[in-house]
Amino acid sequence: MWRSLSNFIFLMCLTLVNCEPKVPCFFIFGDSYSDAGSNNALFSLAKANYPPYGIDFPGGTPTGRFTNGLNCVDYIAQFLGFGGFIEPYRNNTGQDALKGINFASGSAGILSQTAYHVGDRVWMDRQLENYKTVITKLEPKVKGPIGNYLNKCLYSVNIGTNDYINNYFLPLLYPFSKFYSPDEYSSMLIARYTAQLQALYDFGARKIAVYGLGPLGCLPFEVTKSCATECVLEKNQAVQLFNTKLVSLVDQFNTKLPGAKFIFVDTFAILNLTALPGLIMNSTCCEIVTISNLCKSSTPPCPNRKSYAYMDGIHPTEVVNQQIAISSYTSQDPLFVHPINISQLITS
Repeated sequence: MWRSLSNFIFLMCLTLVNCEPKVPCFFIFGDSYSDAGSNNALFSLAKANYPPYGIDFPGGTPTGRFTNGLNCVDYIAQFLGFGGFIEPYRNNTGQDALKGINFASGSAGILSQTAYHVGDRVWMDRQLENYKTVITKLEPKVKGPIGNYLNKCLYSVNIGTNDYINNYFLPLLYPFSKFYSPDEYSSMLIARYTAQLQALYDFGARKIAVYGLGPLGCLPFEVTKSCATECVLEKNQAVQLFNTKLVSLVDQFNTKLPGAKFIFVDTFAILNLTALPGLIMNSTCCEIVTISNLCKSSTPPCPNRKSYAYMDGIHPTEVVNQQIAISSYTSQDPLFVHPINISQLITS
C-alpha cells in the first residue's frame, strides 16, 4: 500500500513540473524490454505491433512495444521531462534525433548468433553501428564538439536476456551450454559486453545506466518449459552469475575510464516478490502462442492488467515496467541501484 501511494505521489509531482528536459538527449539500447517498434518492419517472430499489445498505450494503439502500455524507458523519458517518447531508429534519424533515439530490438542479444531462430533482429553490435551513423549526422547540428553534447545525455542499456532464454537455455539449438558451464558462459558474455560498452564510451557516452537481468527462471515461459510449478532455481542462479560480474564491470569502468559514470540497476532485486507484492506471477495476462510465447493476435487480454506481472510468457506488464523505472530513477536502496540512481546520475 505504501509503495503504491509513494509511486502515485512521485508520478503526480512529475506531471506538475513543466520544464525543459533534464538532459539534452536520451539514447536507448537493448532488446524487447525497451523496443518501441524497431522490429515492426523486420522479418521476425519477435513482433508486438498487433493487439492486445498496446491496449493501455495512449490511444490504445499497438506500436511494437512488448507490453500492454508503456515500457520502462518510456517512463524514464517522461521522468526526464521529454514531451514525447523516444522514437526507434528506423523512423527517427533527422533533426529529432538530437533528443535521442531508441535502438533497442526485440530478441536482440549481446552475441550476434543469439535468437537467430526467431528471425531478423538488431543485436548489440548492429545497434552500436546505427548509433555511430547517427552521431556522424548529428555532429554538424550541434554547437561545438559533439562530445560536449553527448556527455550530458543519458544512455540506457538493457540487454542479455535473450543470450539466456534464446541461446544458453536452448541446448538443442545452441551449443554453448554443451561446452560452457554457467560461470564460463557468463564470463564469455561479460567479455563481449565489456567491448561493447567500451565502444559506447568511445563514441561519446558518459552517463550510462546498465540494467541487470531479471529473474529469468521465474518467467512463465521458463517455468512452463521446465514443467515446474515455481521459479527455476538453476536458471536464476545462472543469471545472477552474469549480474554479479556486471556490477564489477560497472565499478571497473568508473575507476578506469576518465569521466565515466556508469550505474547498475538490479532488475533482479526490483522484480523480487517482496518488491512487487500482490501481483499474479504464475500466469500471463494474454493468451499466448506456444512457439513464440507472445500474445495471440487480437485475443482479449485480462481485464485486471494492473494485477498481473506478465503480459505474455516473457514480458512484464506496464505496472511492472513503471515500478522498474521508478526504482531505477529514484531509489536510495543499494540493493536496487549501484552506486547511485538515474536522477543522481544525470546531475552528477
